[in-house]
Amino acid sequence: MKYLIILCLLLCSLYSTAQSYNFKKDYKNIEQKVIDWRRDIHQYPELSNREFKTAEKIAVHLKSLGIEVQTGVAKTGVVGILKGNKKGKVVALRADIDALPVTERNDLEFKSSETAEFLGQEVGVMHACGHDTHTAILMGVAEILSKNRDKIKGTIKFIFQPAEEGPPPGEEGGALLMVKEGVLKNPDVDAIFGLHINSATPVGTIRYKPGGTMAAVQRFVIKVEGKQTHGSQPWKGIDPILISAKIIDGLQTIVSREVDLTNEAAVISVGKISSGVRFNIIPESAEMIGTIRTLDYDMQRQITQRMQEIVPAIAKAYGGNASIEIKSNTDITYNDPDLVAKMLPTLKNVAGKEQVQLQKAVTGGEDFSYFQNEVPGFFFFLGGMTPGNTASYPHHTPDFIIDESGLLLGVKALTEMSLDFLNQ
Repeated sequence: MKYLIILCLLLCSLYSTAQSYNFKKDYKNIEQKVIDWRRDIHQYPELSNREFKTAEKIAVHLKSLGIEVQTGVAKTGVVGILKGNKKGKVVALRADIDALPVTERNDLEFKSSETAEFLGQEVGVMHACGHDTHTAILMGVAEILSKNRDKIKGTIKFIFQPAEEGPPPGEEGGALLMVKEGVLKNPDVDAIFGLHINSATPVGTIRYKPGGTMAAVQRFVIKVEGKQTHGSQPWKGIDPILISAKIIDGLQTIVSREVDLTNEAAVISVGKISSGVRFNIIPESAEMIGTIRTLDYDMQRQITQRMQEIVPAIAKAYGGNASIEIKSNTDITYNDPDLVAKMLPTLKNVAGKEQVQLQKAVTGGEDFSYFQNEVPGFFFFLGGMTPGNTASYPHHTPDFIIDESGLLLGVKALTEMSLDFLNQ
């Protein structure tokens, strides 16, 4: 019985890592700074692989804290290395820094009016997914930890990652390029943490899921070849627009009729169709671009195989030809279950037990997955919706908005997760 009690105590010590840190004054002093940084970054957003001014702001801040800084990582990324007063493990913290080709539509004083060229078009630029908050939060974490080196047993890497939304066509970028360039080496990272603000989750709430938490993302391009003819005489041609419609309908039957959705969710969506130049001409060709989202690699293989079979078969049935190209954008964002179990006491300590909630997987994607392919990782969601709201604007939309009162919890979570992990 005595040995059983000792064993239980040892097991509890492994999973009850949360400690008490006297950071009350630090947190109070940092909150407005984080909000100010966020507003500045929000007002002057930059697209993927073009985050030059954002990177400069980050680097200047880290250097002012006495943190070793590396710039130009994966084109525009910034990495800070903070060594504690004691030797130990290495933990990495990641924030993404890029914005989206979206024109902002709200009345914020710090609303973006920036524009840039994207795929040959002049577009508005907006932090419509919250990466500005992620960057500001991690800048705040860096400031607090740099002032408390005596509490750091090991090393902390601050990874400010560009191009999470994907690099421009023909370029490399994002987490995949960072890993390729060795961002998790020298010193070698033992674990990595990241968060994502969420406009539909109330402020003060943290949500998480062990295992697969976000979907693998694939991009597909379908090219349909028909035969051009006058719009008044469709029987003299082969209509690629009609064939495209039939292909779209056929793709949806893969998910609705062939995939076991009791296993995991799966999505096939066509997001863009290009064809034709004039109302009375049936064109020669059409092109469709879309996305596949899966949370299980066996399901992913099944879906991609069936798409490659169905697309040319449907086109042939209507007298045309079609080809499909599928490329991966991200892998499954997989939270290491052991790491999650070890860090949950920390999250509950900083947010409150009732505010840390288990959630189902989501079909959004994250290239944080590429870091998790290399080392154990934990990616969680931070509330950014004003409590009591009955509706919120989705991410990647012109009206997207975040309640800034939720940012401090993100600072607390990453700060104390880092220390607790290193002190295990």
